Amino acid sequence: MADVMMTSGSSFEGYEIVEYLGFVNVQTVLASNFFKGIAAGVTEMSDAESEKLTSKLEQANEVAIEKLMGVAKRRGADAVIGLALNYTEFANNSVGTIASGTAVKLRKKQATVSVIEKELYVSNYYNRLVPRPVRVKITGKGKEVTIAADFYNYNMDDIKAIRADVELTNLYEEKLLIKNLDFVFEKGNITLIESKSIECKLPSKDILLLKDSKVTISKYVTSRGVYACNDLPINVSMPLHRLAALKEKRGIDAVEKYRTDGMIWTCNCGYVNEAGAEECVVCSRKQEDMKSTSKFNPDEMIAKMQTKEYVIEIKDVLMEYIKDIDNQYRMELLEIMESGLQYEKTRGNMKDTVIEKVEKVFEGH
Repeated sequence: MADVMMTSGSSFEGYEIVEYLGFVNVQTVLASNFFKGIAAGVTEMSDAESEKLTSKLEQANEVAIEKLMGVAKRRGADAVIGLALNYTEFANNSVGTIASGTAVKLRKKQATVSVIEKELYVSNYYNRLVPRPVRVKITGKGKEVTIAADFYNYNMDDIKAIRADVELTNLYEEKLLIKNLDFVFEKGNITLIESKSIECKLPSKDILLLKDSKVTISKYVTSRGVYACNDLPINVSMPLHRLAALKEKRGIDAVEKYRTDGMIWTCNCGYVNEAGAEECVVCSRKQEDMKSTSKFNPDEMIAKMQTKEYVIEIKDVLMEYIKDIDNQYRMELLEIMESGLQYEKTRGNMKDTVIEKVEKVFEGH
């Protein structure tokens, strides 16, 4: 700061005091003969004389402040706080101004920028050995918005870059398509690769409204060359909350529940394998690890729950099946029902919330 700032207060907006350098004061004296000339008729002072006196006092104040700035500057101060100006009478009927305050060193405060972040699971996937988009991350810092994406790298290829379109959907089901984003990676030869953030033309205020993302790859680059991806991705069939629950239990690349009809089996990664295959062709998950140890199929029970109106009726459905449900789930399901019954007394119908919690208990099994 070139000039020493001054205030009669104790602080400066946008700055913080880092050091107090002590009390400083100076004085400026007006010549005594100036006051002698007007002292005798002070009770009948004309407007011109009054303005002349005021002007002289203002000049004295300005000189005092300039002197105080000089003293503070020699102390190494950036500012003076608690500035006070007082008039006093000296010898020989002289009058002057005393300026005083506390010298301080200042530091400019760092501007705080609000940060808004949103992570979205990708709700479509490629059913073959290409980089699989699994998560989109959007960050807003002030007016700047950036986007990054995570990809599951089944082949452990040294992936350098991926060009893709990203479709974002908000709570109002409005869609925004951002085309030809080039995601680049510092380390591309690991299972889960995370791109660097790149600029995104999306208003910060819209970030928290987002609920879903879909990614369509056009091409990607490895250490061996450039590869086109001409396939269209498959949309996930389950609701977003069930997809999130599945990923939490079965891995971030999971998009389907395991199922089999004896001839084929569908892996959590979505690939359909021959019945005799012990592990998935795409992700190498073992079929045996995905099989539920329970013979109970929750889909039938949940479908029946959907036909009911109130939690007490949903609980009755649970009790019809309770003997077939594994012990590890029984207590959790009963707690869900009791909680739903209590909330329904004060908050109204809790059917959807209770069924959603039941679905999460069995997700991935």
